[in-house]
Amino acid sequence: MVTSPDLTSGPATKSPPVRATDPPRIVPRRHAGRWLTAAVALLVFAMVLNSVIRNDAFQWDVVGRYFTTSAVLDGLLLSLWLTAVVMVLGFLLGTLLAVMRLSANPVLRTLSWGYVWIFRSTPLLVQLLFWFNIGALYPTLGLGIPFGPQFLTVKTVNLLGPTLTAVIGLTLHESAYAAEVVRGGILSVDSGQTEAAQALGLSRRRTLRRIVVPQAMRSIVPTAGNMLIGTLKGTSIVSVLAVHDLLYSVQLIYNQTYQIIPLLMVATLWYIAVTTVLSAGQFYVERYYARGNSRALPPTPLQRLRGHLTAVRLRLSAATASDARPAIGGDR
Repeated sequence: MVTSPDLTSGPATKSPPVRATDPPRIVPRRHAGRWLTAAVALLVFAMVLNSVIRNDAFQWDVVGRYFTTSAVLDGLLLSLWLTAVVMVLGFLLGTLLAVMRLSANPVLRTLSWGYVWIFRSTPLLVQLLFWFNIGALYPTLGLGIPFGPQFLTVKTVNLLGPTLTAVIGLTLHESAYAAEVVRGGILSVDSGQTEAAQALGLSRRRTLRRIVVPQAMRSIVPTAGNMLIGTLKGTSIVSVLAVHDLLYSVQLIYNQTYQIIPLLMVATLWYIAVTTVLSAGQFYVERYYARGNSRALPPTPLQRLRGHLTAVRLRLSAATASDARPAIGGDR
C-alpha cells in the first residue's frame, strides 16, 4: 500500500515569520466621486473666471481708472459712515425694545411688539420714501408742553435733509430686527444661570451685564454680523433719495460717460472688499465669545492652513518610510 507524502510538512510550506512590532498597513478609501465632483467644479470656476477676465465688455482699464477716484472714495466713506451709525443706533434702540418685550409690564411688552410688527411688515424703500415726504404730513415740528403750547417750532423741510432722512429710516428699520436678535440671544441663556445669580445675591442689572449678556453674545454675534453686512449693502437703496453714497456716486459718473458696466463693477468690487473685511472681523469676534463654550477655540484660517500642511507632510513622510521598509519573508 502506497501512502501519499505529507504535503503539510517540509520547509517549502513554512509561512514566513511575522514580527509583532510591524503595525498593519491601512489603505485609505478611494473617493472617486468626490474627486470627480471637485474637478468638475474647478473646471466650471475656471471657465467662468476666464470669461470674466477676458471679456472686453467689462472694460477693466476703465474700472482701474475710476476705482480710486475721489468721487468714488467719498461715496464709499459715506456708505461706511451710514453703516456704522445705523448699526450703533439700531442696536441701542433694538436692545431697549428687547428689554421692553421681555418685561413683565403688559403695556411695554405690547408697544414693543407693535413696533417690531409695523417696521418688519413694510418694505425699507416704502419707509424711506415715507420719511422723505414726512413734511407733507407734519409741515412743522415743535417742542413744548404735551397737548399744550409750543415753545420752539421748526419747518420739517429745513430739518430733515436726505442724509438725515436716510439715517432715521434705516435706523428704525434695523432696530426692529435688532430687537428680535437681542431677544433671541437673551432667551438662549438657560434660566438656571439667572436663578444662580439671584441665589448669590447679585442685582438684576449686574446679572444681565455680567452673566446673561456674555453668554447671549454667542447667539447674537453671528446674526448681528449678517445684519452688519446686510446694512452695508442696504445703504445702496438710499440712492433713491439722492444721498451721495457709493452707488449714487458711480451713477453720477456713468450718467455722464455712459460707461455703465465698468462703473457698476467699481461699486461691486468695493462692496466685496469691505464685506470681506467685515466677515473676517466677525470670525474673530465669534471666536472671542466662544471662550468657555468648548475645550479649544476654533482654529484661525492661518492655523487651519498650517494644520493641512502638517498633515500633508506627515503623509508624505509615512509613504516614504513604507516604501523604504525592507520586504519580510522574501527570497534570500
